[in-house]
Amino acid sequence: MNARVHQPVHNTQHATSYYAASANRQLAYPALEGELRADVCIVGGGFSGLNTAIELAQKGLSVVLLEAHKIGWGASGRNGGQLIRGVGHGVEQFESVIGAEGVRELKLMGLEAVEIVRRRVAQFNIDCDLTWGYCDLANKPAHLDGFAADMAELKSLGYRHELRLLQPEQMHEVVGSDRYVGGLIDMGSGHLHPLNLALGEAAAAQSLGVQLFENSAVTRIDYGHQVRVHTAQGVVSAAHLVLGCNAYLGALNPTLGGKVLPAGSYVIATEPLSEAQARAIIPQNMALCDQRVALDYYRLSADRRLLFGGACHYSGRDPADVAGYMRPKMLAVFPHLQDVRIDYQWGGMIGIGANRLPQIGRLKDQANVYYAQAYSGHGVNATHLAGKLLAEAIAGQASQGFDLFAQVPHMTFPGGQYLRSPLLALGMLWHRLKELI
Repeated sequence: MNARVHQPVHNTQHATSYYAASANRQLAYPALEGELRADVCIVGGGFSGLNTAIELAQKGLSVVLLEAHKIGWGASGRNGGQLIRGVGHGVEQFESVIGAEGVRELKLMGLEAVEIVRRRVAQFNIDCDLTWGYCDLANKPAHLDGFAADMAELKSLGYRHELRLLQPEQMHEVVGSDRYVGGLIDMGSGHLHPLNLALGEAAAAQSLGVQLFENSAVTRIDYGHQVRVHTAQGVVSAAHLVLGCNAYLGALNPTLGGKVLPAGSYVIATEPLSEAQARAIIPQNMALCDQRVALDYYRLSADRRLLFGGACHYSGRDPADVAGYMRPKMLAVFPHLQDVRIDYQWGGMIGIGANRLPQIGRLKDQANVYYAQAYSGHGVNATHLAGKLLAEAIAGQASQGFDLFAQVPHMTFPGGQYLRSPLLALGMLWHRLKELI
């Protein structure tokens, strides 16, 4: 069975962003030419593909990785840089499918996912500004009640990192804003420079023997016992295929593409702040995130810029002026930054699934084709977990985690390629209106 897709002309550089401007290494990999054979072909050079490649190479399998743009070009190199525990939203909803013990395992894997990043950075000595400390921010008292329940559950799961509830009068310990009524500090989550992490992982994969190719968009996939993956100038033949394209999968596999919605997310970066300014807004250099549907998330960079993101868009239309759109949101939290310059503005697509659980599994009609996508805002850690689980399954090792994820059904978004985004945008508007009640 063949699958062919028209591919647009691809950028050969990273999207303009603070991360691209502060990348600490410049890597260049060739475009695929000619024919190669490997145990596994991976499509997608973000965190999913890179970590699957690392895990497979460490198990002794040969791997070819194809990236349509540059390594880390998509959400992996543009996200808010927040490394937060958990892999899904409300995983109790899956108890009827995987049982109470399965739900508990999902929660434990949500903790393990962060530890995988911790170990990866340490093993390969990746310089990515990894900093520990995170605080959930309560917008209303009900959120603080939820944090207390979260804290109790984390302790019941054996969470080994410091947790601390903050009451309203304690909020200035972590954020210089009067917008919040409480918080939950988690010293086992934190923040990092995502593009530098991706570039470090690419170098690690190459050191393990993985062959990486950039500017090598896949134009056709011939499915079968041996998969043949075509680019404009080459072909990879492999026993196994991994699709790790997430929001940028497009029409390459319509079955998977229909289960993930590309949603726009946006970030601005200020000019470098003085030490006093930085201490005034985020005294403990934590990552922070509120609880609204159209959430705000923010942190300081290593050079003391405020990186402020959020405003997830399901409409399919990006703001014409990202800074003009995001700056008022920043000032609503930190009005005293009125005179601070915005140096960088950028956006990108994240993958959203209908049930907000990452989609990790294999195609029902093609047992040698695996996928990972739809991280719904937990991508930095969940991608690393996905790489581990995919590699275990491909290598034929028992993987309870892979089996649990694969059991959960995922809805295809209604409306097809052109109507699903507007329909979901209407649904999200309803959720935002409910917040006001």
